[in-house]
Amino acid sequence: MVLTRLSTSSRLLARQTPRIQSFFQPATSFRVVRSLATAAGARQNLTEKIVQRFSKDLPEGKFVRSGDYVSIQPHKCMTHDNSWPVATKFFSIGATKVDNTEQIVLTLDHDVQNKSEANLRKYKNIEEFAKQQGIVFYPAGRGIGHQIMVEEGYAWPGTLSVASDSHSNMYGGISCLGTPVVRTDAASIWATGRTWWQIPPVARVELKGTLPKGVSGKDVIVSLCGLFNKDDVLNHAIEFTGSEETMKSLKIDDRLAIANMTTEWGALSGLFPADGVLKQWMEQKASEHSDRLSESHPRLNKERIEELFKNNVEADADATYAKTLSLDLSTLSPFVAGPNSVKIATPLPELEKQNIAIHKAYLVSCTNSRASDIGAAASVFRAQGPDAKVAPGVEFYIAAASTLEQAAAEKAGDWQVLVNAGAKPLPAGCGPCIGLGTGLLEDGEVGISATNRNFKGRMGSRDALAYLASPEVVAASAIKGSIAGAGTYSPVAEKPTFSTAAASAASAAAEVTESKTAILPGFPSSIEGEIVFCDADNINTDGIYPGKYTYQDNVPKETMAQVVMENYDAEFTKLAKEGDIIVSGYNFGTGSSREQAATALLAKGIKLVLAGSFGNIFSRNSINNALMTVEVPDLITRLREEYKDAEKVATRRTGWKVKWDVERSWVEITEKSGKTWGMKVGELPPNVQEVFVQGGLEGWVKAQL
Repeated sequence: MVLTRLSTSSRLLARQTPRIQSFFQPATSFRVVRSLATAAGARQNLTEKIVQRFSKDLPEGKFVRSGDYVSIQPHKCMTHDNSWPVATKFFSIGATKVDNTEQIVLTLDHDVQNKSEANLRKYKNIEEFAKQQGIVFYPAGRGIGHQIMVEEGYAWPGTLSVASDSHSNMYGGISCLGTPVVRTDAASIWATGRTWWQIPPVARVELKGTLPKGVSGKDVIVSLCGLFNKDDVLNHAIEFTGSEETMKSLKIDDRLAIANMTTEWGALSGLFPADGVLKQWMEQKASEHSDRLSESHPRLNKERIEELFKNNVEADADATYAKTLSLDLSTLSPFVAGPNSVKIATPLPELEKQNIAIHKAYLVSCTNSRASDIGAAASVFRAQGPDAKVAPGVEFYIAAASTLEQAAAEKAGDWQVLVNAGAKPLPAGCGPCIGLGTGLLEDGEVGISATNRNFKGRMGSRDALAYLASPEVVAASAIKGSIAGAGTYSPVAEKPTFSTAAASAASAAAEVTESKTAILPGFPSSIEGEIVFCDADNINTDGIYPGKYTYQDNVPKETMAQVVMENYDAEFTKLAKEGDIIVSGYNFGTGSSREQAATALLAKGIKLVLAGSFGNIFSRNSINNALMTVEVPDLITRLREEYKDAEKVATRRTGWKVKWDVERSWVEITEKSGKTWGMKVGELPPNVQEVFVQGGLEGWVKAQL
């Protein structure tokens, strides 16, 4: 299908704007944005304004910008089934008492179907820890943590909240800046109330028009993932904007689904504005809580809502953004993602023609299993008549996002419609979405799901095919036995209209000034070594540290050093030596949150990794464990040019030398021929150096205690 863009040069513009993905990045775009922002005074986008409010120890008169490192004190921090590993880390760093119990929320949601002795013991440990510390706790079966954060008023508009889970972005649907942290960050917040964050570049997504009938928020985010599928927003913060009319067409449940899946789009957050639609939704939820509790809810109540909107936080009209993407909602049709990738998005009318038979259908997860989603699916069955059933040979699994959402669906009669039609109910929790419990995809099967991820093997067998779609499409497919629509959509446009534009500020020429960074005692002013080139993009954390070792406790450093990069190249450990500097391609360290991907490289004696760009969670794990990383895209280009005609090998000793001058923020390369050249990189400020001097974030926390 040919897709329409408003600007034929949009891809070029996108490439001209450097992707800023880790904490030492090329200086260009951040320096330009900073200089222009400083000259203009206190102009800030919504992301910066919220971070400003939750940053600690800022210099007087300082206005935070994209690229700044800040010490953040989040409004809330949620952990789920990983609460016990976080608690173990919390105790290991010498902490005994949570710094601020009001800041912490514990939920159990991932493996709630697992009744094994080991899992029940872990759940019991988490509950006992919560009781001892006086922390709010939600047991298994109450709901998915992100949904609880929203419906119970912990995620609050205009605040910064984090969770040790990648779908924290969902809070942006109610204008709460939600972003993920790793377990060490969570332990740091438990112990000190704080962790660090680097404010990402912020992309504005301008939505136009209104949603046609039969098109949902899920279709919006699936289309965005598919239309802008060249890492356009990788490791950016996103702010959704649009006219009042456009925003009125996006109900809060649509916004939650969109914000939730900005994670799959590659972003670190996805913020909607706090507007009249949100206020009305909050007032409705407050009323529902009041009826249920026979008293006002402690957080979602009329008084707090009125106060919130009296002091609403909004982006400045002339705020600076790294880029602007636009999408005309009125030109959308239902979209389906897959198979096995969110970057492959096909308009439903095209896919429907292929008559793709399915074996399983899923209406589960924090993305699309609220009462409105269950109601949308039930309406598809109702439209087929009272005898509508799930097709023979198809299993249709449903699980509400929370018990409150299930109760609302039951009250409306929607839950029972689905059950009577043959749907198989599961407890409120993550379940099949995370590949746990009943109903997983088996070899050769095809599934369609209203969840957020369809990576190969995530929902079961790696030999299965998984598609993502809206609740209506999932329900219609369950009835027909193949991927199908509900029949409620009438084509409005032949193809979607969308565009990309780099910010004029970011495309301006920047004058790079020579400045020196202060060096803390104990931190090296420079690091140098020989380049070992791992010429590949998207080397994931399983490639760096094999999954079969990840959940083995107390693996010796010697063993970690022997198996590091094993799944990428079995020859790596023979070629790489202590003190070498690893250089790799783009998005190094993508994938899971395993911290061993960083610590295994350290065990090998590697203290510095250079790459075109890094996966965000790997970057966090690196700094938290004192592994240094620097982004050097120019070096990757030069190395690939040098070896383009050479024998292809996964790991190559180059004979090239590299020196990172921390004080000058300069990386100097000496090629094998003796040619020397260099590049400016981002500054490593003293507040981040301190984490390294203390041996990582755990050491920093111990120093604070």
